[in-house]
Amino acid sequence: MEKKTGVYLCSGCGIGEAVDIAKLEALAAKEGKTQTVRTHAFLCGPEGVDLIKKDIAGEGINAVVIGACSPRVNTEVFAFGPALVERTNLREHVAWCQTPNTEDTQALAHDYLRMSLVRMQKTESPAPYLSEDFARSVLVIGGGITGMTAALEAAETGTDVVLVEKSPALGGNAAKLHKRTPTRAPYREPEDTGVREAIRRVMEHPRIKVHTGAEVANTKGGPCLFDVTIRKGSETIEERIGAIVMATGATPYDPAKLGDLGYGLSPDVITMEAYEAMAQKGKIVRPSDGKEVQRAAFVLCAGSRDEKHLPYCSAYCCGAAMKQAVYLREQNRDASIYLVYDEIRTPGQLEEFYRRVQQDGGMFIKGKVSGVKEEPGKRLSLEVTEALLGSSPAVIGDLDLVVLATGLVPNAGGDNGGVLHLEYRQGPELPTHKYGFPDSHFICFPYETRRTGIYTAGTVRRPMGIAAAREDAAGAALKAIQAIEMTTRGAAVHPRAGDLTYPEFAMQGCTQCKRCTEECPFGAINEDEKANPILVATRCRRCGTCMGACPQRIISFKNYSVDMIGAMLKSIDVPGEEEEKPRILVFACENDAYPALDMAGINRIPLNPHVRIIPVRCLGSVNLVWISDAMSKGFDGVMLMGCRHGDDYQCHFVKGSEIASVRLSKIAETLSRMALESDRVRQEAISIMDFRRAPEILSAFAESLQAFGPNPMKGF
Repeated sequence: MEKKTGVYLCSGCGIGEAVDIAKLEALAAKEGKTQTVRTHAFLCGPEGVDLIKKDIAGEGINAVVIGACSPRVNTEVFAFGPALVERTNLREHVAWCQTPNTEDTQALAHDYLRMSLVRMQKTESPAPYLSEDFARSVLVIGGGITGMTAALEAAETGTDVVLVEKSPALGGNAAKLHKRTPTRAPYREPEDTGVREAIRRVMEHPRIKVHTGAEVANTKGGPCLFDVTIRKGSETIEERIGAIVMATGATPYDPAKLGDLGYGLSPDVITMEAYEAMAQKGKIVRPSDGKEVQRAAFVLCAGSRDEKHLPYCSAYCCGAAMKQAVYLREQNRDASIYLVYDEIRTPGQLEEFYRRVQQDGGMFIKGKVSGVKEEPGKRLSLEVTEALLGSSPAVIGDLDLVVLATGLVPNAGGDNGGVLHLEYRQGPELPTHKYGFPDSHFICFPYETRRTGIYTAGTVRRPMGIAAAREDAAGAALKAIQAIEMTTRGAAVHPRAGDLTYPEFAMQGCTQCKRCTEECPFGAINEDEKANPILVATRCRRCGTCMGACPQRIISFKNYSVDMIGAMLKSIDVPGEEEEKPRILVFACENDAYPALDMAGINRIPLNPHVRIIPVRCLGSVNLVWISDAMSKGFDGVMLMGCRHGDDYQCHFVKGSEIASVRLSKIAETLSRMALESDRVRQEAISIMDFRRAPEILSAFAESLQAFGPNPMKGF
C-alpha cells in the first residue's frame, strides 16, 4: 500500500503555549514529505476528529500522524478504520513536564515528531493470521466443581464444550465433602456442596460432551488450532479445540510427612478428608474403636506455611476446620472442640461463621503444636506452645480425635504423569513457579498461563474453597471465549489485546542459534529437525522478545522492528560536544514505565529536557544493536526502564525484564571496544506507581553521566 501521510497537531491542553506550533508544522512538511499538515485547538473533539476523517475520505490520507496527547489515551477517538495511526506525545512528555517556550522544549517536541514520522514511514499495514480451520470449542480438563462450572458457563454462551475427567464419575474432591462453608446470609450454617446439581446440569446440557475415565494424551498446535488426543480406555478421540480451561484441582498434602504432628502414631490422628468421609456416612467416630467422639482437636496449618513442607497458606483450611467442628457439635452437643491455629484467615463473610463457631463453644487456641502423644487407653494429647500468651507449653489431653488440616498441592502436571502433554519446544506441561502452581502475572492476568489459550481455574491455580472456585471457573471460561474471539480475528490477547501483527522471519539470514525459541516466554516458536524456528502464530503474545533475542535481526513485525527503532533513534538530533546539551535515550516498557512517565506529566512533575523516550513493547524486545547504535550516534547514556523481575516479577510478559538484564550484562564488552564506560547504560525497575520516582531516577542518571563527560562519538 502506498502511503499518503497527514500530520495533525493539537494546540490545546497547553501544547500551543509550550511550543511553537508553526515550527512543528514546517518540520512535518519537510521531513514527513507531506502537504497535509493541520493544526486544531481541540483535536480530540468532534470538529478535530471530523477534520481528520474528511481528509481520509477526500484527500486519500491513509497514514495519520497525530501530535497531541499520549498514545495511551483517546485510542478509540483516534481510530480511523484501515488507516495507519501514529501518535506523538506532545502533551504529557513535553507541554506538561517542561518549561514553556525554551530551546530545549522546542527541540524535544521536534525530536518526538521526527520519531513519529520515521515510525510511520517504517510501518506497514498489518496482515492478520487467519485460517479457515479455526475451531471455537472449549476443552475443560477436570470434572470437579470448578471444571463443571467452567463447562456450564461456557456452554451457556453458546460455545461447544468438551469435558474430560480422568475418574469414572464427575464431582472431583467436592463430591467427597459432606457440606461446604456458608455462602448465604446469615453465614452461620454449612450448606450443600451443589455437586449433584452441577453433575445433573452438565450431563443434560446439549452443548457439553463429557468423557469420564479419560485423559488428554497429546496437545499440539495453538489457540483455535489445538489438536487434542483424548485417551478413553482403549478408545482414542481426536478433537480440534479453540481454547483450554485446566481445572485439574489439587491433592491434599501427604500426611505421612507429618509424623511430628502424630500422623501414623494412632489411627485416631486423621486428615480433614478422612473426617469428611465419616461425616458423609452419617456419624463421626473414633476410627480405632468406633466409639463416639467426646473431645476433638483440629490442628490448623498442618504442614502449611512451613518451609519444611508447604511454604504457602492453603486458604480454605481455616473455614473447613470450623465447618467440621460444627458437624461434631450437631452430632454431640456435649462434645469439646479445640482448634489450634497460628493465624485464622476467614475473609469476607466467613468472619460471621468464625463468630458462630466461637459462640457455639469452639475453643480457639493460638499456638503451634510441638508434639502429639498417645496416652493410656489410646487417648491422645497435644503439646501446644501458646504464642499468644508466651507461656510454657500447654497440654490438651484426653482427646478422642486429632484432625490435621493439611494444605493443597496443585495437580499442575509436574509430578502426576502430566495433564496436557503439549508438543511444545519448551516442555509438555505448563511452566510453574516455585510453589508448583502454574506461572502467571497474578495481579493483572490471574487466569493466564505461559501457554496462550490455556487458562487455569480453581485449586490448580491457587488454594481456595468451593465458592471461590466457582467464581474462578466463570472467569477462566470467559477468558477462554475471549481468546477464541480474538484469535479468530487474527488479534492478540492480553496484554497487547487487538494487535493484528505477528513476528515474521527472514529465514535466509537465520543461523539456527535457537535464541528465539529458547527465550520466548510463551513457547510460541517450535523448531524443525535443523533447528530452524517455526512460529505457531496463534500462541504469540506479540511481546517481541524473539526480536530482541535475534543477533541477526531477521525477526520483525509490520509495525515494530529492529530497523524501525534504529531509524527512530537515528532521527533524533544530537547536539555537538561544544553545545553542552547531553542526550539520554530511554527505552520505556509500554506496560508500566511509559505509563509512569505519563503520570509524571499529568502531575506536572518536570522531566529532564535532555531525555528522549522510546516506548517498547517489553524490555525483552530491546535488541542490543539499538544500544550500540545510540552510543555510536553520540548519546551520552541509555537507560532501560521496565518492570521488576524475580520471584515477585511484574513483567506483563513474564520474563522480558529478566532477559533484558541478562543481555545487558554482556554490553560492557561492546562499550569497551567503543572506549565508553559501561555505566553509561543502565536498567531500572519501574512500576506504574513510580511516577514520582521515575523523574528522579532520570535526573540522577543524567547527573552521574556528567562524571564521564560527553560521549566522544558525538559528531562522527
